[in-house]
Amino acid sequence: MSLFKARDWWSATLGEGEEFDQGCLCVGDVDNSGTGHDKVVVGSYMGMLRVLSPHSSKAGEGPQSQADHQLLEVQLPHPIIQVEVGKFVSCSDQLHLAVLHPRKLSVYAVSGTAGNVEHGAQYQLKLVYEHNLQRTACNMTSGPFGGVTGHHSVCIQSMDGMLMFFEQESYSFGRFLPGFLLPGPLAYCPRTDNFLTVSSTRQLESYRYETLAVATEAESRQDPELPLKTGGKRLTPDWTVILGEAALDLSVPSFSHASSSICVLGERNLYCFRDNGQIRFMKKLEYNPSCFLPYASVTEGTTNLLLGNHNNMLLVYQDVTLKWAAQLACVPVAVRVANFSELRGVLVTLSSEGHLQCSYLGTDPSFFSTPKVDAREVNYEQLDAEMKTLQRFIREATRTQDILPKADTEEALTVTTTVSSSMDTPSQALIQDIDGLPVPSVTVKVKVKSSCVLQGSKLTISVSSPLAVSQDQFTLEPMGVGSSTVVAFSAFLNGHYPPADLTGDIALSYSSPTELNPKGVPRVHQSRFDLPLALVCISTSPAKSAKHKITVDTNKPPVNLTAVFPEFYEKSEESDGNSLAVQFLSGARVTVLASKTSQRYRVQSESFEDMWLVIKELVQRFEHHFIKQGVKDIRHSFTAPLPLPEYFQTVDHHFQLRVSAQHYQDLLAERAVQFRAIQRRMLTRFKDKTPAPLQNLDTLLDATYHQEEPIDSKADPCVCFPHIDFTWVGRPWHINSRQNIFGNPFFLSVRESDAIPDQLTSGQTPLALPLQYLVVLL
Repeated sequence: MSLFKARDWWSATLGEGEEFDQGCLCVGDVDNSGTGHDKVVVGSYMGMLRVLSPHSSKAGEGPQSQADHQLLEVQLPHPIIQVEVGKFVSCSDQLHLAVLHPRKLSVYAVSGTAGNVEHGAQYQLKLVYEHNLQRTACNMTSGPFGGVTGHHSVCIQSMDGMLMFFEQESYSFGRFLPGFLLPGPLAYCPRTDNFLTVSSTRQLESYRYETLAVATEAESRQDPELPLKTGGKRLTPDWTVILGEAALDLSVPSFSHASSSICVLGERNLYCFRDNGQIRFMKKLEYNPSCFLPYASVTEGTTNLLLGNHNNMLLVYQDVTLKWAAQLACVPVAVRVANFSELRGVLVTLSSEGHLQCSYLGTDPSFFSTPKVDAREVNYEQLDAEMKTLQRFIREATRTQDILPKADTEEALTVTTTVSSSMDTPSQALIQDIDGLPVPSVTVKVKVKSSCVLQGSKLTISVSSPLAVSQDQFTLEPMGVGSSTVVAFSAFLNGHYPPADLTGDIALSYSSPTELNPKGVPRVHQSRFDLPLALVCISTSPAKSAKHKITVDTNKPPVNLTAVFPEFYEKSEESDGNSLAVQFLSGARVTVLASKTSQRYRVQSESFEDMWLVIKELVQRFEHHFIKQGVKDIRHSFTAPLPLPEYFQTVDHHFQLRVSAQHYQDLLAERAVQFRAIQRRMLTRFKDKTPAPLQNLDTLLDATYHQEEPIDSKADPCVCFPHIDFTWVGRPWHINSRQNIFGNPFFLSVRESDAIPDQLTSGQTPLALPLQYLVVLL
């Protein structure tokens, strides 16, 4: 047992794949039990809120017996940035839980109901009120702002430097911090009624609550060059202290009303200031800190601090003196001190992966006493008998077959893949033609030969999209020693774009039974196969010029392309072997030109991305060609600058296509809503017992069906109708038309927004209304 190791009193792992930070942990009597015992509240970035009541586990208890430690677990719809416990509800002295989301502040009441059976109490989370934030929040602090007593207010710092003040259920005001760039830690000093933060200029700033209240109203961020708004004063800090480094955390421990300290944890130093900005002490750190917590000291005039670092250490300082060091199981991102029913002063630490640990410092008393050794004579006959028994067991174990099969020099099975050299007749492709070109297919045969007993064999084939196979899964019959089986399938192009790779993967899962494991040990065998280039392209005439060109240099003499690509020269008799042109079934034409004098090959095409498959196939076939001739030192190089502009242009084009696809989906959804609304109106007219005129609803339905104009991301479509009389009779609008309003063909226009005035009479003036208003009017 190590003296300098935190003693694990209780621990748990919260969730899988969740992330936590320093604001995700708080302790307090959140359920207002009245006993004074704290509960642990943990929120995660995945929106999971948990309330736990740790207590020591008895010996022999497993994880299932610790289920009563977790009082509440609720999945919230938004990520949780910070949790705080305080008196956040007016006309109530009970504690409530404040949960900060990126765009919302929610205050909950945690209550427990005693159970009538052995299942225990039932806890509930009830929403008291919430505030929807207009700006993305970063952190918050709470306290009796303005010197009030009996309740706490909340101050939220946004990502753009605005301090938003909330007094229980109401929003008070908002102020922008001057010279703001990046948000820093935020704290409140109750004794001086000041707010403290570390700005992006790496200095500690203090703002009085009274100064913030009378400063200029923060309706929107203004340019500092413009004149300030009237009705307020420019916001200036009460005092500033230059730190020279960024701050990780900020805390104001107030243990007495006479004085208070301001503790700042920097990246390399620990600072402690008085509440007027004068420095008390500074400690240079020789490690990377992760979190800290000031707490009450037994010595008057000193401050104790708990400081965690990235070496899994928790250090205890009294001012600048190191008093204790303890090893933790993980790197803490938040640390708190809590009082539980069985133990007071427990250290609660939380890691970024969700490891929650309650520990204490020191050692456990040892009640073990060394037993007395019996001084007796050795019975050699008994020892010999026991030795013979153990040797017999060892010999039997060596003769018996192991549970796992032994690794033989030969593989348990052999998988051989054969790709047909000719295309299928007829083609097995699901798409018969693309742009008038027939889509071929090729047969692939997989032969499985086993050298041992195999059972439960399953064969899975996967290819890159848009390539597809006629059957991607096969269930094989049990195979004996030396037996073999063959499966066949067809591969073809099943999309209107070229694939990124012509390689296919085969995975064969099987079980090999043994004497002690008759069900078999599961194993997996993997292999790959290459599909021919002729599966996705056909031969065509070479192009003399192209937009994109890539030159491949080799260290070997030029190779006749006829010998390397024989399948593309079978039907062509006039080729000289120095040029090759292929046309992708769903892409551009790619031309390969071989130099007659140098060792260079040029690949050119109008489409930059379509050259990849041809270049890869060219390099692979050159390697196979020279390996057959016994040449192994072949090298390929590309000496020109990397074609990064073309690459980025392709990425931008793909992004624009994705944006356009989203725009058209939005357009289709909007047209569908309009179409269904008009259909409902027409169905109501048709079902009416007394026939009524359609008022050109059929014309509007047909026009909505044929609308094809693309929608703008910042605009709404509206229809313009000339020569319509409008009279205001109250919402909704009523149309009094003296003539057929659809007599003239209407047209679509795009606007930012169309606000309907309270009173309007158009007469003979053309008026534009959004289409959804027109549907309501009709």
